[in-house]
Amino acid sequence: MKSLSRRSLLKNSTVVAGTCIVSPTAVASLLTPAATEGPYYPGPSMRLQDVDNDLVTVAGKVQQAGGEIIRLVGRISSREGVPMARHRIEIWQCDVNGKYLHPGDERPIDHDSGFQGFGHDMTDGDGNYVFRTIKPASYPGRTPHIHVKVCNDKRELLTTQFYIAGHPGNLSDGIYRRLSEEQARSVSMVFRERNGVLETTVDLII
Repeated sequence: MKSLSRRSLLKNSTVVAGTCIVSPTAVASLLTPAATEGPYYPGPSMRLQDVDNDLVTVAGKVQQAGGEIIRLVGRISSREGVPMARHRIEIWQCDVNGKYLHPGDERPIDHDSGFQGFGHDMTDGDGNYVFRTIKPASYPGRTPHIHVKVCNDKRELLTTQFYIAGHPGNLSDGIYRRLSEEQARSVSMVFRERNGVLETTVDLII
């Protein structure tokens, strides 16, 4: 575990390793809209050894990731409002250069070696999750976004994407434009400064 532990991000909870078992009949969210996984979901063999919830520092690396650091927090619950404790949530995104940590991204751009590209957290007893990452960068043909996947111990429950609220690229993004106004709000990141760090809260209802 790196020096920035989960305890420093969210008190009274722990990180547990694991991986999503993707089901072809994955359950779509009833209230949080599902979205395409995209071509760059990093399978286990593609990930760095460091896959915790702090994506801006990589174990064994001195440099920190480029880009604007953010704290992404939220709560996962059922449509009845029941917290979904001990559920795995994964995020992955391109680095500040617009490069994914995936062999399929063959563009001649160097990957930021200080950025994990992929990380996971386990929700606590109240369904809370937390990540330290960067504000999503632009990628050719897409508005800035963060990919998100939620699993229990048996299957994938939801794949979706988070967007920057009010970003000018949203209205020209084909995936974002499929969302209703209410759906778009539910997966949009509104940032506020907290203790010198930009923070955003996105709750998921599954």
